[in-house]
Amino acid sequence: KPKRDEKDKPEEEAAAADAPPAPGKSGKRRKDKRDDAYRDAEAAKKAKEKERLPSGSKRYDAIKQKSTAQVRKGQKTTFIKKRGGKGDPADAPAPVIEHKKSIKVAGPMTVKELAHEMGLKTSEIIMFLMKDLNLMVTVNQTLDVDIIKLAAASFNMETEEVKGAKPGALADDQLPEELIGPASAENLQPRPPVVTIMGHVDHGKTKLLDTIRHTNVIDTESGGITQHIGAYQITHQGRLITFLDTPGHESFTALRARGAKVTDLAVLVVAADDGVMPQTIEAIDHARDANVPILVALNKIDKPQANPDRVKQQLSEKGLQPEEWGGDTVTVAISAKFNKNIDELLDMIFLVTDISEPKADPTRKALGTVIEAEMDKGKGPCATVLVQEGTLYVGDFVVVGLTKGRVRSMENDRGESLPMAGPSTPVRLYGLDSVPEAGDQLFVLEDEKTVREIVDSRRQKDREEKLRYESRVSLDDLFSRIQDGRISEFKVIIKGDVQGSIEAITQALEGIKHEEVRVNVIRSDVGEVKETDVMLAAAADAVILTFHTGVNPAAHAMAAHERVDIRHYDIIYKLIDDVKAAMAGMLAPQFHEEYKGRAEVRQVFASSKFGNIAGCYVEDGEMLGNTVARVLRRDKEIYKGKILSLRRFKDQVKTVAQGYECGIVLDTNLEFEEGDKIECYQVIETRRDTI
Repeated sequence: KPKRDEKDKPEEEAAAADAPPAPGKSGKRRKDKRDDAYRDAEAAKKAKEKERLPSGSKRYDAIKQKSTAQVRKGQKTTFIKKRGGKGDPADAPAPVIEHKKSIKVAGPMTVKELAHEMGLKTSEIIMFLMKDLNLMVTVNQTLDVDIIKLAAASFNMETEEVKGAKPGALADDQLPEELIGPASAENLQPRPPVVTIMGHVDHGKTKLLDTIRHTNVIDTESGGITQHIGAYQITHQGRLITFLDTPGHESFTALRARGAKVTDLAVLVVAADDGVMPQTIEAIDHARDANVPILVALNKIDKPQANPDRVKQQLSEKGLQPEEWGGDTVTVAISAKFNKNIDELLDMIFLVTDISEPKADPTRKALGTVIEAEMDKGKGPCATVLVQEGTLYVGDFVVVGLTKGRVRSMENDRGESLPMAGPSTPVRLYGLDSVPEAGDQLFVLEDEKTVREIVDSRRQKDREEKLRYESRVSLDDLFSRIQDGRISEFKVIIKGDVQGSIEAITQALEGIKHEEVRVNVIRSDVGEVKETDVMLAAAADAVILTFHTGVNPAAHAMAAHERVDIRHYDIIYKLIDDVKAAMAGMLAPQFHEEYKGRAEVRQVFASSKFGNIAGCYVEDGEMLGNTVARVLRRDKEIYKGKILSLRRFKDQVKTVAQGYECGIVLDTNLEFEEGDKIECYQVIETRRDTI
């Protein structure tokens, strides 16, 4: 081959540098080591290699800790790996930080759900709860909203509360649109108004309704106080009015609120001799919250001490200005006891409700609300239902909350059987497979299969929700753990005749607050006391409280054998008072010291048996043996202990009166000095009997 000329080399190398790289090659042009630029680049590269620190070094750990801190503050850190490099954080550019400013909170969430919402790992949430709040949780454990807020704040995030379903709430997305949608305008027809009687306890609400119905229902209520809602229908001047009688006792907040939500008008009964009271104000608030107009009935005007003008002034201060005083609140002075102005009151009810023109579609499938529910011993589960839309027929397949059934029979408030019930009609309904809850909505569906599928799905969702909330962590749990060992629990099982009464009792008991003892309702249920209730009470050391319900014979025998206390009540406030008394019995007693006397040390004796004995002169009161002693030296307490022995001469005595000498032996070998004072105190134990 011809020898290549040396002068051709530079041109060939330049051409090779400009040519594309061969397949599989990196494409880098080999540098000539004699090239100055190449040598400078190599030197810089070696210097940089010396500066680079391996993983695990202090520099690497510092960067890693910084990124972890950024993640804990709600910032997501991403290391950008160099192409062709090793991804060493020391060589990475500045971390890319993604801010997540807020999370949406519709209610309690599991740890897993919260981590997903916050864009973090579940382990980070668990670590925060464990280290910062001392909570040991699992991935599927539910956290209370307050805990979620704390977690978000610690990760530098905000929480945005959105209106969500409450625990156990049931979505109606499975129901056909024609059931839950608005009624057709062309089918709307006038319906009877629904009126709720509200007011303070003993202001005459039930007596008023009794007078209107010309019957005597008040005597059936224990203590003359309405125990649960009664739904009634009367006729006045050929027109129907549906009345709901809500309790006025302070325990029944939930029942009054429910009555206000299904009504067209609230008749506020105020005693002219008593005026505006706490439950009067509460009833006003419930009616306003439900956007329901209020008509005031000034009752008991027959009493000598009645002062209607004073009551009107009180009502005006609450925003209910009477019409005769230039306001828009209709006010009627009545006497339910003597049937005075009752017809005028009914006329005014029609006058006020006609303004809103209450209408409903009687042709559609029925829709209603459970006003009350109970277990009837002879007929099974029973629900008092107010039909609000459509017409309910005997034989209809119904879904009511978590229960289902086919309407077997219906009765009105007088016990008369009804084949059908139209809008605004209250009925007692039989045929359900279990007792529903007050406030549940009733829907009518085509067939039993659809009803069963919907209820099965609802029950499954409800079970899942209950499982989540059984393991729920809340701030109350934190407080309980902080107070561990200092809080006692009074455990109770509540059995009642109707759901509304159980609700009221539970709410009242949970409202009893004390720093040392609290009520824990471990079960509440409708129906008589069964063996399972007694077994639970025996295992949990609980008391069973019954309200208008009995105990089956087997449960009674078991309770006697297991020594389970079963208490029976027919007045709710008596039940609450007894629970408070029982809780007071669980409180630790209080102790205080009562001064008894003082003695001066005149001489000190040494004894091989007793140690130092103080020879004293009783200056004031009397000295008692086996009591608390304080030793004072120059008006400063130097010791507090117990008097072990009190002697006169050689005899041990229980007491030494003023003006006498004695020998005192304390529970320690104290170095007495002449002039020391020994004060005697008796510890008095006081039992606390109030909550």
